Amino acid sequence: MSTPETAERDAFPPQALHDYAFLADGERGALVGPRGEIAWLCAPRWHSGAVLSTLIGGSGLYAVTPRGRFVPGGHYEEGSLIWRSRWVTEDGIVECREALVFPGERGRLVLLRRVRATEGPARVRVLLHPLAEYGTQRLRDARRDDDGAWTARVGDLHLRWTGGGDASLSEVGSTGGQFTLDLTLDAGQWHDLVLELSEFPLWDAPPPIPSTEWSRTERAWKEAVPGLDDTVAARDARQAYAVLRGMTSADGGMVAAATTSLPERSEEGRNYDYRYAWIRDQCYAGQAVAAAGQHPMLDEAVRFVGARLHEDGPKLKPVYTVDGGPVPDQRTLELLGYPGGFDRIGNHVNRQFQLDVFGEALLLFAAAARHDRLDRDGRRAAEIAVAAIAARWNEPDAGIWELGDRAWTHSRLICAAGLRRIADAAPDPARRSEWTELADTILAHTTAHALHPDGHWQRAPDDAGLDAALLLPPVRGLLPADDPRTRATLRAHTEYLTRDHYAYRFRHDERPLEEAEGAFLLCGFVTALAEHHQGREVEAHRWFERNRDACGAAGLYSEEYDIAQRQLRGNLPQAFVHALMLDTAATLARTPGIPT
Repeated sequence: MSTPETAERDAFPPQALHDYAFLADGERGALVGPRGEIAWLCAPRWHSGAVLSTLIGGSGLYAVTPRGRFVPGGHYEEGSLIWRSRWVTEDGIVECREALVFPGERGRLVLLRRVRATEGPARVRVLLHPLAEYGTQRLRDARRDDDGAWTARVGDLHLRWTGGGDASLSEVGSTGGQFTLDLTLDAGQWHDLVLELSEFPLWDAPPPIPSTEWSRTERAWKEAVPGLDDTVAARDARQAYAVLRGMTSADGGMVAAATTSLPERSEEGRNYDYRYAWIRDQCYAGQAVAAAGQHPMLDEAVRFVGARLHEDGPKLKPVYTVDGGPVPDQRTLELLGYPGGFDRIGNHVNRQFQLDVFGEALLLFAAAARHDRLDRDGRRAAEIAVAAIAARWNEPDAGIWELGDRAWTHSRLICAAGLRRIADAAPDPARRSEWTELADTILAHTTAHALHPDGHWQRAPDDAGLDAALLLPPVRGLLPADDPRTRATLRAHTEYLTRDHYAYRFRHDERPLEEAEGAFLLCGFVTALAEHHQGREVEAHRWFERNRDACGAAGLYSEEYDIAQRQLRGNLPQAFVHALMLDTAATLARTPGIPT
């Protein structure tokens, strides 16, 4: 027997990731599909259970869709995460302006949707079917107030929906609880819908006034996103900054991605939960913001990473929740999954040791120091990171790609790079000498054990393969551009790990690169930085433009890009790709050799 859930999945099946837009307010995010369907939304926070989860085969949907035939489109209002869905219908043009009120509150989200008949009349159907905890907890206690607002409970959350007073509600029970609203608008008319989900009761607070919330959100985005006019591709750089800002909580933590379980490679089992704050990714974002100029997100990154070092010291985890809490162990849900993948929440890397995060933390702190943004707590956190490297640099670790424990070359070299850069900000000559000497020791040991006979860095002492991550330490200041090891590594990388200006991480096996995994966009931007480091500006821009274009219709990047099908792969949006895009856009605007 058909249920609202199966009908939703049939009417709004998962789309190619290329077609989704992203809304965020710092505390949670949503994906909007081309039929006006919000297919993914967790509440009240990033790592909470999903209330709308059709994206990965769960239940729960909030759709604003024109009736009849239409062609979808849309765009962001520049420098913001205010999205305008746009449909050309047989009768005219319909738009839905949508945003999460920004900045968001930790325990309460406000989702704005304004439906407008831009040209000609509009006939629109609105469906709202909230189901908490990935579809397992249904709507209850629903009632329509005298002012026309609907209130209800869904799981542990309180719900209020204004603008839907004329909606019908299917019988609440094992298969019900769906609101249906049909709108007919004449040309120029609009209709506001406001959805609130809160940890706390809402009856004491008046419903939000749409015009007020729209104005507040517009103003906040204008204040939050800088002009970035000194970057190349400034419009895209601003949009990347907006994505990073939307993914950064008031606690300072930035999620790696808004989603879970979107597969990197169909049926390969490589799909994970990225709704947490990776220390490495946070450092990438902070360094990117520093490269573009001193902005609040740099301070937030320093604050978040520094707090974790103060709490955990040499036992720093690679990943935390955005409020600094522990990440739950990985487990599966009983959902269908996104086609080609399956459902997972939690993440197994919560048990890993990743040495490179200490080096990245030092690079972040050094970038802050160059902008005179490193306070006393930050300087103490840097000393904690230095001490952790001194104690643990010779231990096997999981490395940047979170694989089995080994003496990964990149982990050691990025720590040496971090030590050299933070030494420039050392409080006294003795510590500067001590930190530089530790960097020299690590570099000398790694050179003796992990330099390939051909002169380039190899992945590990017991692995002679290449790795794109090995391009990054010289770019971050470990070695000069004319160092033979630097040049040999870049030359080998571009010859054996790239295709048509797309880059891959490493060789998985003897298959062609593109058959083993998608092009890794982070590595494409790192290659652009490496070419810039060499002073080859034309080649650097070629790499930048090629990878800048590997995005979806909304300008969002995922982790990987399938070059044959021109499709995004993996969770969306992927913060570290946006960070490296911003970093590269800022760096390519400067003369090679000038530090960020």
